Amino acid sequence: MHDVDLIATLTGSLFAALTLGYGCHRLGTSPLLGYLLAGVAVGPNTPGFVANRELANQLADLGVVLLMFGVGLRFRIDELLAVRRIAIPGALVQGAASTGLGALAGLAFGWSWWAAVVHGLAISIASTVVVTRVLADSNDLHTPVGTVAIGWLVVQDLLAVLVLVLLPALPAGGASTAGHFPALLGLAILKIAALVVAVILLGGRIIPWLLRRVAETRSRELFTLTILVVALGIAVGSARLFGVSMALGAFLAGTVVGRSDFSVRAATEALPMRDAFAVLFFVAVGMLFDPRFLLQRPWLVASTLAVVLLGTPLATLAIALAVGCPLRIGIAVALSLTQVGEFTFILSSLGQQLRILPDAATQTVVAVAMMSIPLSPLLYRLRDPATRFVERRPALTRWLTGPMRASVPDAGAVPGGPELLVPSHRAVIVGYGPVGRTLFRLLCENGIEPTIIEMNLETVTALRALGARTVYGDASHLQTLDEAGVRSASTLILSASAIRHSEEIIRLARELNPGVMVVARAAYLKERAVLRAAGADRAFAGEAEIALAMTEFILGKLGATPEQIDRERERVRADLFGAGKEKDEDKGKEKEDGAGRM
Repeated sequence: MHDVDLIATLTGSLFAALTLGYGCHRLGTSPLLGYLLAGVAVGPNTPGFVANRELANQLADLGVVLLMFGVGLRFRIDELLAVRRIAIPGALVQGAASTGLGALAGLAFGWSWWAAVVHGLAISIASTVVVTRVLADSNDLHTPVGTVAIGWLVVQDLLAVLVLVLLPALPAGGASTAGHFPALLGLAILKIAALVVAVILLGGRIIPWLLRRVAETRSRELFTLTILVVALGIAVGSARLFGVSMALGAFLAGTVVGRSDFSVRAATEALPMRDAFAVLFFVAVGMLFDPRFLLQRPWLVASTLAVVLLGTPLATLAIALAVGCPLRIGIAVALSLTQVGEFTFILSSLGQQLRILPDAATQTVVAVAMMSIPLSPLLYRLRDPATRFVERRPALTRWLTGPMRASVPDAGAVPGGPELLVPSHRAVIVGYGPVGRTLFRLLCENGIEPTIIEMNLETVTALRALGARTVYGDASHLQTLDEAGVRSASTLILSASAIRHSEEIIRLARELNPGVMVVARAAYLKERAVLRAAGADRAFAGEAEIALAMTEFILGKLGATPEQIDRERERVRADLFGAGKEKDEDKGKEKEDGAGRM
């Protein structure tokens, strides 16, 4: 019966999440809202199918571990350092302000100090998933606005990880003597330090060595299994051996793998269950929500929603302008953070498990999430009207920006980070065989910056030793192409004729960068048409090129003149590709390029 409950809970939860998540996506909001609604639909507070809450919570714990491992994989210290003068003080002050406002809301409704503070911390953190989606949909992800916002979110995530670690040191129920908590806090810090040393120093040597040995087997299944064992093993070991949260262990495991040569491959191939179990975590949170709570405690929900939609963006704008952020960027970043996110639910769930937060806290954050997530993209669209409104009022502009406006250009570099200029001509080459090697050399010699995507670990290691920019991973995954820089590249070259999923690579490249020129290689003529249909600008077939080369060689040996060789070459080309077809295609492409330049 237990097995049936597991299968029924898993199937029902995923089906509801798929249906409602897809519906929310079609409506233009985040699927995260659909996952929470799916939890309400399969929970005990609504009619119809009721999932097993105990099993759902166990699956959700696995989702948290994999989610935190993914956060560790994506963590890049250079992204944070690029905007450190804005993101670090900004996120710290904004977090303190939002926490204070959230704590006041909790205290106003009779909660303890600890419960109010933890509630404030939970609602001070925005959703990385939602913010990234909003920025991408508005083409702002790779602009100064996106750079600052992502750096801001990185600091928020790190603060959330720290709170997750320290939360178990808080007294259960929120009552303790003044001297008891410092001792518990000190012990927790010692355990954390021991875990960090063990994972970062020892794991930093053992884990990459293990992944390299497994990668050399060329077995995708073994590589996937190894990543899952590393993530789950370190998470469980952190809880059993060091007495800290599994979430922290998973995060540290992700940072170790993320610093190795296997970060991209681990993120794209080795966590096929991560997204599914992360979805189950949000479904499990939604199962806790009782719709009647909105009628029972409307003012608690309204006050918390006001902190998220008004308090957080106003605090964000104030600190952003105070540290020298341009007005346009400050308003955009502030409006992008108008929602609660993944760590909100993780902190709230852990706080309830530790008996620090009352049940009303979880009910409140789920209700606020369901309201703030769909409103967030709508509020972000107000960034330009809001900027124009302020700029048309010189007195208001001077009052908001103060003296820093004269020293910080509105459309230039982000203070403390690199200037975001138009990238130089770049090319991405998939495969480093004889053709890829030749193209790489030619591009370098002509001042073009090439990046290689390669699945052969020995080749990747050798290229990196020479200083070549190389990504180890499968090009048929969106994240691999993004890591290689296709989003800002001018050319994508599929240099091998045996590349798997070539059509999918072209489709994903067009999704990242519609204007990228795609040059592909095929073994046979029939594959050339498929590649052209998939979106390749030019596709070279091995059969055709060999036929042309042999024709030129034979005619040259027979004493043909250059004019005769050119004429026969055109005849062969017409036989292979169809009369005039390739010329017409190329002329059409030249017209499009010319129109684009004009």
